[in-house]
Amino acid sequence: MKQKFSIEGMSCGHCVARVENAVNELPGIQKVKIHLKRSNGTVKFDEGQVNSEQIAEKINDTGYKAKAV
Repeated sequence: MKQKFSIEGMSCGHCVARVENAVNELPGIQKVKIHLKRSNGTVKFDEGQVNSEQIAEKINDTGYKAKAV
């Protein structure tokens, strides 16, 4: 499955890397692409191992505000 997320609070490339690294720690993640200027990102994942809510929670745990859109 592919899911888009809005992500508030990112201000630099380090923020993007932090979010990408955190999401990639979850099981079932296949691809993560975060866009700083658009304040969003797209995650491709295996629904049998992880869901959108878990991904948003992981992003929120890094200090940013995420929600599936």
